[in-house]
Amino acid sequence: MEKFTKNDFYKRQTTLDGFGEEGQEKLQTAEIAIVGCGGLGCVAAVYLAASGIGNIKLIDFDVVDISNLHRQVFYKTNDIGKLKAEVLANHIKSISPFVNISTYTEAITKANIFTEIDDFDVVVDCTDSLPTKYLLNDYCVMTDHIFVYGSLYKHDGYVATFNVPDGLLNSANLRSAFPKMPEEAVPNCSEVGTLNPIVGIIGLMQANEVIKVISGVGELLKNQILIYNSLDNSQLKMKLKVDLACDNIGKRGILKTFKNEDYLDANCEIQDKNILISAKDLKQKINNKSLQIISVAEDLNIKLPFEISKKIPLSKFKVDGFKVDLDNEYIIVCKKGILSYVATKDLKDKHPNLKVFSLTRGTENY
Repeated sequence: MEKFTKNDFYKRQTTLDGFGEEGQEKLQTAEIAIVGCGGLGCVAAVYLAASGIGNIKLIDFDVVDISNLHRQVFYKTNDIGKLKAEVLANHIKSISPFVNISTYTEAITKANIFTEIDDFDVVVDCTDSLPTKYLLNDYCVMTDHIFVYGSLYKHDGYVATFNVPDGLLNSANLRSAFPKMPEEAVPNCSEVGTLNPIVGIIGLMQANEVIKVISGVGELLKNQILIYNSLDNSQLKMKLKVDLACDNIGKRGILKTFKNEDYLDANCEIQDKNILISAKDLKQKINNKSLQIISVAEDLNIKLPFEISKKIPLSKFKVDGFKVDLDNEYIIVCKKGILSYVATKDLKDKHPNLKVFSLTRGTENY
């Protein structure tokens, strides 16, 4: 195998005026943690590795699914069922010989975040989990890590670089824009869908922010969130203020929040088998007159393989307002079995004697 030198590999970057070998050396010694190896993460990771970021940790507990492939373009059909972090790490090793790659294949939680991320310069949020985004943000504020944020909703993408040293203070963070985590569930792309170009665009923007952070070249998206719409190619920047008077966006307030918040996400949670029903068991009782099947999928037009008693998107599902009959049995369904589990658990907590179950792995696997 032909041997390459760093000079050969990064020649197009080191010849760039204003970047040069000094900028490249900064990339080579950088340590980056990327949380989430889906659409955003696989793009950001591959481009950062190819740019010469010397040390990258990939964090993701999930496996490759057939529905991922249209937007998570560095995975192949023969990767289905394999851990995303490990597949992505192997791909990066094959294209970037000067990058050290490590992986962590469990969900990031309040219990493990300090041990898994503490040694890294920049934390890159490529998750689609709102609780995890707030966990990463709060951790970065408490520990003075720079936090490169990215998210998607339908045709819109959002990018920001939070918690950058900025004089006597650090720059704005996620809570500067959204002080409290929404109480209602916010659907991700698995529920509302997305076209793949916006995913790649936002992942690339995140990679670009990381390179600027490390090299010191260019202007960061600090104290603002860039919002990009893929339908008309419009961009706007939402300006943010570092408001010391706001109790829950500064370090002291976030320390208090961190002590009380669990940051749990049903996507990452081990589901209680006692409130689950398999597709096989549901098929055996599908014609029972006492059976009530409730869809909590956000997409009301989703095609379902059986007749539904009610359709209530999880974002509008209110346990207190949901009338139950203890003589009936309730099966809660959604596309993947994640939103349905949230609703089922809430109903079971409210009505312990209610016969209510979530369809395991959702309607797409029925």
